[in-house]
Amino acid sequence: MAQRKAGKRLDFRCSFCGERLEAGRFFSSGSAYICYSCVENAYYAIEGILLEEREKVMPDLPTPYEIKAYLDRYVVGQEEAKKVISVAVYNHYKRIYNKSRFKGVEFEKSNILLIGPSGTGKTLIAKTLARLLYVPFAIYDATPLTEAGYVGEDVENILLRLIQAADYNVERAQKGIIFLDEVDKLARKGDSPSITRDVSGEGVQQALLKIIEGTVANVPPTGGRKHPEQSYIQIDTTDILFIFGGAFEGLEDIIRRRLGRRSIGFKTDEREEASPEMERYNILKHVVPDDLIKYGLIPEFVGRVPIIVPLHPLSEEHMVKILTDTYNAPIKQFQKLFELEGVELEFDERAYRAIARKAMEMGTGARGLRGVLENLLMDVMFDLPRISRDVSKIFVDKDLKVIPVPRRSRKRAV
Repeated sequence: MAQRKAGKRLDFRCSFCGERLEAGRFFSSGSAYICYSCVENAYYAIEGILLEEREKVMPDLPTPYEIKAYLDRYVVGQEEAKKVISVAVYNHYKRIYNKSRFKGVEFEKSNILLIGPSGTGKTLIAKTLARLLYVPFAIYDATPLTEAGYVGEDVENILLRLIQAADYNVERAQKGIIFLDEVDKLARKGDSPSITRDVSGEGVQQALLKIIEGTVANVPPTGGRKHPEQSYIQIDTTDILFIFGGAFEGLEDIIRRRLGRRSIGFKTDEREEASPEMERYNILKHVVPDDLIKYGLIPEFVGRVPIIVPLHPLSEEHMVKILTDTYNAPIKQFQKLFELEGVELEFDERAYRAIARKAMEMGTGARGLRGVLENLLMDVMFDLPRISRDVSKIFVDKDLKVIPVPRRSRKRAV
């Protein structure tokens, strides 16, 4: 029990550190005594042990249904793709946090390949997953990668980007997500190996194999090429989830030949034929690993990416919903910017479709929406700080004409 009366120093000493006890600042049990300082040290030591144990326990991993529901807040359309990806990501992290239960069973990583044109949500899906799971996330473009010994970048630089995203916490980086875009640019040209060196194609695929499957890689801390005299950061890639993206132009022709048909019919309804983009998506839904090998990816690489997900092009309806209804909708962002100046930003309902059509003409998918808004509102944003006292609202009509609405006069009635 604790001695509660504060007073002079006592003749008793702490049974742990041997210091003379002070009245009111120790605990005792029988002939054993412990001072407050030792109690405090023990508390922090036990807390550290408990923290380490908690980190070993599987965190509250969201279910596939919860993962998809979160993706729905940011990613419009792509219902089948979001469902497949949610299951794959859930299984990947369930595998990480339950390794002891998989003894005797080799459970492969659920690396994912997203196939679709620019602006369909490939990067956004990967980034949103990382945000939900609170893991480090890195985006890398496959184009500058080359084989070791050639001008370009080593594949280990991909891992450096992830380590940097984890603030150089290697243990945390080892559970992160890497999105490697433009992976179709690594495809070998033609079905047979070239006589000349393919330093940014097949060679890079070979170099990627080990880090995709799982290895302890040596990463230069400042990037660039490796050389014998420099120090390295070691990172185990076994639990890193790799998501690959690419447009894979021409892949549909390979699928058509395999199926023995020139095209696969697809109709939005009985009267209307599908757009060429939707027709292509309908064909890509039939993709199999052998099609990717014929396209130019090596069999070993394809074998390490078991989940292949085609993404459909975005319709005008999708674009309008992205513009207005998603959690981080561009319209909401600009309205908040105007609100900070004390001015309301309002759109005619028909203006949303006009903006969506302009963005679709640019051919960059959802990325074009912000560009259209920037161009549309550039002049008024330039003048906004100067005119905000005289303008209460900026209205955009159906023809995308920007109309300032003046504030009402505040003259006092006589």
